[in-house]
Amino acid sequence: MINKRLLIKNLLSQNDENSFYDKKQKLSLNSKEGKAKFLKHICALSNSNPNNNSYIVIGIEDVENKIIGVDFFDDSKIQNLVNAYLYNPPKIEYENVPFPRLPRHKVIGLVTIYPNNKITKLLKNIWKYKGGTSFYRRGSNSITAFENYELKTTNKEAVTAIEINARNNIKLTLDGVFDFINNHKPAYNPQYKVFKEQFVICWAGKKKIIDNKIFFSRVDIELINEQVKLFFSALDDVQINYNQHSFIITEYIYLGLEKLEKLYPLEKTIINFKENGTHNIVKEFLFVPPKFNNKIIETIYNSCNSIITKIEKKTVLSKLENEAILRLPTNYLICYLHGFFEATNQLKKAKNYIRNLEDKTTYISYKEALRVIRKLQYG
Repeated sequence: MINKRLLIKNLLSQNDENSFYDKKQKLSLNSKEGKAKFLKHICALSNSNPNNNSYIVIGIEDVENKIIGVDFFDDSKIQNLVNAYLYNPPKIEYENVPFPRLPRHKVIGLVTIYPNNKITKLLKNIWKYKGGTSFYRRGSNSITAFENYELKTTNKEAVTAIEINARNNIKLTLDGVFDFINNHKPAYNPQYKVFKEQFVICWAGKKKIIDNKIFFSRVDIELINEQVKLFFSALDDVQINYNQHSFIITEYIYLGLEKLEKLYPLEKTIINFKENGTHNIVKEFLFVPPKFNNKIIETIYNSCNSIITKIEKKTVLSKLENEAILRLPTNYLICYLHGFFEATNQLKKAKNYIRNLEDKTTYISYKEALRVIRKLQYG
């Protein structure tokens, strides 16, 4: 079992990016250019490593190799993007890896590209890249491949050595459990459970009772053996269940008009642990959006757009408009659910304004709204 934090450290210890490893400060999958560049690197790394894993590490400052972190990214549908745009797409996996010195809401992203021993190409045009184009790695660069391109090395020995040095052990597991418990306040009741005598899951969250059911907020869940953060939420309410074989996370979101909000199930994540020392993660999208009066939604949409126009023009907002900002992410999300798909771009126009507000709750709501929209789009 590979300790992903140790694996990242071993990758970063390489002199530079190379033909089996790339590093990025962040991913920008909300633009055509960002998606295209990501797909280009996936394609290049897959073609350069037909017999072994290759990796992209996200949240690293390039010049000084400094670990700066990124927001937790829980979109398991990223494989759909790869499948939609690549011919012979490799299997990829995105994992969130916590580091002790990073803030609790920050992680290092690790993309693992599994070998498929096939030539991967772009299936169709995206941004400035033409369908049918193939890429390889030359040192730290992803380059367009020519028909006579010769792959000189598959990096199998180097990658195998790095992965062997990143294997987990009892000390790393125990340190991980103590780190998790010590880094969470007693009010969040940090605890652990062992599955199949091998896997250790730690979780913490603030307990609350809603309609006689137990929920947790500000939830943090880690698979300690692999040093992978399985779940993190600053706002949503979560139900946690487990049995001998599985750990089950059901995520809910609050939605509604004004103060008439209620809980809606969003997604269920099931981690299944097996006797042979392996595990798999299954996600089930549960969300059925609420329906409200279309005229009311149109009025809300126009009101939100009016605020955005004032923000863009740097016009001073009224007291009522400042109060309305607090609900702007949720209101735009509801508008999106009713077919106002431009709501996403409108909301993004307010990003800097919302991020600079003294009360950071609205910015958290902003990120949560975009996360839900992203899940709906991939779904």
